[in-house]
Amino acid sequence: MSGKSKILVIGGTGYIGKFVVEASAKAGNPTFVLVRESSASDPVKGKLVQSFTDLGVNILHGDVNDHESLVKAIKQVDVVISAIGSMQIMDQTKIIAAIKEAGNVKRFLPSEFGTDVDRTNAVEPAKSAFSVKAQIRRAVEAEGIPHTYVVANCFAGYYLTTLVQLQPGLSSPPRDKVTIYGDGNAKAVINKEEDIAAYTIKAVDDPKTLNKFLYINPPKNIVSVNDLVALWESKIGKTLEKTYISEEQLLKSIQESPIPINVVLSINHSVFVKGDQTSFNIDPSFGFEASELYPDVKYTSVEEYLGKFA
Repeated sequence: MSGKSKILVIGGTGYIGKFVVEASAKAGNPTFVLVRESSASDPVKGKLVQSFTDLGVNILHGDVNDHESLVKAIKQVDVVISAIGSMQIMDQTKIIAAIKEAGNVKRFLPSEFGTDVDRTNAVEPAKSAFSVKAQIRRAVEAEGIPHTYVVANCFAGYYLTTLVQLQPGLSSPPRDKVTIYGDGNAKAVINKEEDIAAYTIKAVDDPKTLNKFLYINPPKNIVSVNDLVALWESKIGKTLEKTYISEEQLLKSIQESPIPINVVLSINHSVFVKGDQTSFNIDPSFGFEASELYPDVKYTSVEEYLGKFA
């Protein structure tokens, strides 16, 4: 235990945050979560906070907007992981200021957990959303804060349960018809959330990943939508009816759709039409691939993940 960094997770009750908290505790890191006082009375978050306590996690009451509570929490740890939501990305300037004041942080992992925003050709409105994350990166670098950027690409819970359909709430992939953007051949990377969290925690004490990118691109999870559909068809023994949406049609839909549909569509354009997640080679000068660095993490392949729905 003594060799393990003390980790503070900010945004620990959020979508990816809860997986990070659990992975940290299970890996034996002394784990702290910054939680708003109001979360205890929230029926869903209250249960989650209780589950953290059961894992031996230290609950610290505070808020990103309360500088004093933030500095106090940060002074108790070695590593800060931010998992705050997409609408709050700019609030991380407050975390950066608190880290600077505390002066004890060995590493900061800002809220990334998506596409590499410095290596994308996204159209609006995803372009602006990505640029906010890039601004946070530049702020971290300008302040000389030791960091690691985790590029987790796509969440399986969002994309595999729907086969990349714009149908939120689907609990398993469609069995009749499917919509495919572009020609369906662009390669994306889709990872199970627990695996993303496990790789993230592995990186916090690794000197190799200091001031570098950790790309979670395990070979079995680099797939196109056509690959996904074919895998799913083989699992259910049925051919789906396919509708292809051309890039031109998709760009028109992005322009005509309201928020947040246009944001989702523009991210899908970047990932599943332009192939932005796999359009570059990972070079040791700027980063490493997680499954190569940490072969002991047994990740769930896309095929295994889909198997549980068949």
